[in-house]
Amino acid sequence: MWREKQETASRTRGRIEMVIDYAAARGLRSTTNPARWKGHLETLLSARKKLQRGHHAALPYAELPDFMKALEGQAGTAALALKFLILTAARTGEVIGARWDEVDLEAETWTVPAERMKAGKIHTVPLSKAAVVLLKTLPRIENNPYVFPGLKEGKPLSNMAMLAVLKRMKREDLTGHGFRSCFRDWAGNETSFPREIVEEALAHTLGGVEAAYRRQQAIERRRELMAAWANFSLGTPAGIVPIRPSKAS
Repeated sequence: MWREKQETASRTRGRIEMVIDYAAARGLRSTTNPARWKGHLETLLSARKKLQRGHHAALPYAELPDFMKALEGQAGTAALALKFLILTAARTGEVIGARWDEVDLEAETWTVPAERMKAGKIHTVPLSKAAVVLLKTLPRIENNPYVFPGLKEGKPLSNMAMLAVLKRMKREDLTGHGFRSCFRDWAGNETSFPREIVEEALAHTLGGVEAAYRRQQAIERRRELMAAWANFSLGTPAGIVPIRPSKAS
């Protein structure tokens, strides 16, 4: 695992180390933690590769409309969850954990609670018309609060389900998280939306002047951004997309 999937292996090692440390703290063991990295496993395993921006495989944004057309041909809840993930530029954990009580179809918003956000803060996502239509097509399962229910009663979709869709599409070169990079590249290269609006859409932690936007969350500006993103992703007429002014203008 360390050679082939180093990031997964590193997380696994860290969790094993925490469990054994907990056992030691409870007086259940007294020997050296065999999962310790510093001064132990670091002498046996190759050094970890530093993660670079774009570590998660991302689709070039110019190819996204064709990808979305192919995704439409995929059946099942996981395919719909992946489409929703792309339209909202959200993280996998945020999407698979989405509950109906977080969604306001009238206001066209989805409010993700702090405990499911990486930054630990509530994040409100303005939904595009396409995302709202998608949600309205989903059935509500009795005794299951999740927007994208899994096979087990009362449980959400597996966090591997969307990767399985990509595998069926023979796109194992991609990851769900990579579509956030796709969104960021598109917004930065093709639109005139301010950086702080784009970063807020991605729920990235901001500081300084940008933090003021985060407090207000700039919902309506982000609503325009997400509408433009949906138009682009689905290959609808691009007239609504605010194009970055040319240098000549």
